[in-house]
Amino acid sequence: MAKTWAGPTNPFGRTGVRIVVAGDRGTGKSSLIVTAAAENFAANVPPVLPPTRLPEDFFPDRVPITIIDTSSRVEDDGKVAEELKRADAVVFTYACDEPSTLDRLSTFWLPKLRKLEVKVPVIVVGCKLDLRDENQQMSLEQVMSPIMQQFREIETCIECSALKQIQIPEVFYYAQKAVLHPTGPLFDQETQTLKPRCVRALKRIFILCDHDKDGALSDAELNDFQVKCFNAPLQPSEIVGVKRVVAEKLAEGVNERGLTLTGFLFLHALFIEKGRLETTWTVLRKFGYNNDIRLSEELIPSSLKRAPDQSVELTNEAIEYLRGIFELFDSDHDGALRPREIDDLFSTAAESPWDRAPYVDAVERNAFGGLSLDGFLSEWALMTLIDPAWSMENLIYIGYPGDPLSAFRVTRRRRVDRKKQQTDRNVFQCFVFGPKKAGKSALLNSFLGRSFSDNYTSTTDELYAVNVVDQPGGAKKTLVLREIPEDEVSKLLLEKESLAACDIAVFVHDSTDAFSWERATELLVEVASHGEDTGFEVPCLIVAAKDDRDSFPMAIQESTRVSQDMGIEAPIPISVKLGDLNNVFRRIVSTSEHPHLSIPETEAGRSRKQYHRLLNHSLVFFSVGAAVAIVGLAAYRVYAARKNASS
Repeated sequence: MAKTWAGPTNPFGRTGVRIVVAGDRGTGKSSLIVTAAAENFAANVPPVLPPTRLPEDFFPDRVPITIIDTSSRVEDDGKVAEELKRADAVVFTYACDEPSTLDRLSTFWLPKLRKLEVKVPVIVVGCKLDLRDENQQMSLEQVMSPIMQQFREIETCIECSALKQIQIPEVFYYAQKAVLHPTGPLFDQETQTLKPRCVRALKRIFILCDHDKDGALSDAELNDFQVKCFNAPLQPSEIVGVKRVVAEKLAEGVNERGLTLTGFLFLHALFIEKGRLETTWTVLRKFGYNNDIRLSEELIPSSLKRAPDQSVELTNEAIEYLRGIFELFDSDHDGALRPREIDDLFSTAAESPWDRAPYVDAVERNAFGGLSLDGFLSEWALMTLIDPAWSMENLIYIGYPGDPLSAFRVTRRRRVDRKKQQTDRNVFQCFVFGPKKAGKSALLNSFLGRSFSDNYTSTTDELYAVNVVDQPGGAKKTLVLREIPEDEVSKLLLEKESLAACDIAVFVHDSTDAFSWERATELLVEVASHGEDTGFEVPCLIVAAKDDRDSFPMAIQESTRVSQDMGIEAPIPISVKLGDLNNVFRRIVSTSEHPHLSIPETEAGRSRKQYHRLLNHSLVFFSVGAAVAIVGLAAYRVYAARKNASS
């Protein structure tokens, strides 16, 4: 096993590792550093050394190390704190012949590091091993185990002697190794198991290496894996040895086809338990993972550049791929992905992307929490709309075979759509405005097929609801409703480009409440004014909710007047309680498809347009008058010249 999956060469591409050495006075900090650098013990060393550099060929990973010595004087406490904050790893020293210095680690130095919020690996080093009392019965493990239980940031404990040159280089090797190959992201020390994100990444790697998709790595596939990760093939006897080790400990780790996923994960847990973290890190990095066990930014194309009024959608090619994925993971063939099937689908991703806001409650689900194909594609459409990079990353995680960029298209600018009086978008984003208790959330819930509830809950955060809307002629469009809480409108409109991503704005009011109507009208004017001022004008619709109740007096007259004055459609009456929605979602999509219509015009906007028309007319008139004057002047000169000549 020694040769199998050997260590890497500078896996990080780092320019260096900065190690800060700290501890009580007289614990051997400076002697430790000098002996490591000079490979000889020096009897006389200064109290604090200048930065000491170990060359890149000092250790196998070929990454240079800079060691920072620190003062133990109280008056230098600020300088020590600054150095600790800049550290990649920290070495804390105690003297083996002075037990009180060991106690100070848990009572002073380690708490100090936490107080400074320094989250780097810690190596605890017992110096002056040659001076330790021979009668001490307790082992290093017995002494350090309680401290390591309390302070999980401790990676390694080691004892050394500068005088006898015992385990001096190992101190800085372990410190460098803790930086380049950290334990934390891979392994849970308490449960002694691989961490979930590490398991997900290794599962994805296993699937990528299982070329024949039979659920096991054959000898040939194992060899290909070895060559890719470690640039060296495995001998047949070594492959037999690997599988024998797994089979002895875990019967299901190997079958007649080769090494199973269970066996693959077991091997990595075994490497980590034996301190060979570099093996697992080499594998992860060869497949593009960073220290957070997410795909490195270099592997996720970033050329989806777009203007504020452009959005990103999935291409037909990507949608067809996702349809195939849906069918593949619908294991019970019930036309829906249940939660466990969704978890299985994303088991090779860094995490399940839809377990958090805004995705977790944004789509329609059946009684078992399952997603239909439309709901599944709607989640992807929403993720692509609001976070294209996250959508692309997850598409890669689940195995999209082509160029990730080919899965996305950047739509035309919305202002161009308005000029051309048409759009080719398939996903429309609708901002839903309205006063409290107007019925905004009820509208979103009805869009997702949820039953009506009389219980009112104030919305404090933006909510999303996304679904597929069938249009006349069989066309399908995806509509994203984004509820904007009333208290958030002013904050939203502080940003110049806040309406750039909006295809249509809907203003909901309680048709039984005159105040609700007045407030909705105010919001409409605010949004329309913002659009006029910034150039990001959007079509608008008014929705009169709670139509099952008696409307307030003058409701129809007032709403008709306002809609006519602003040049938009009359309010759409709906009753979510009765399920009478008056085709409101289809009408929202239809209005979005005609971006040049239903754009409200405020008094200020109308006056501004009239002023520009007058100004343009005056300029034209002036230009015509100037032309006449110039022609007249020319004619006069000709006349004067002729008159002079005749004289």
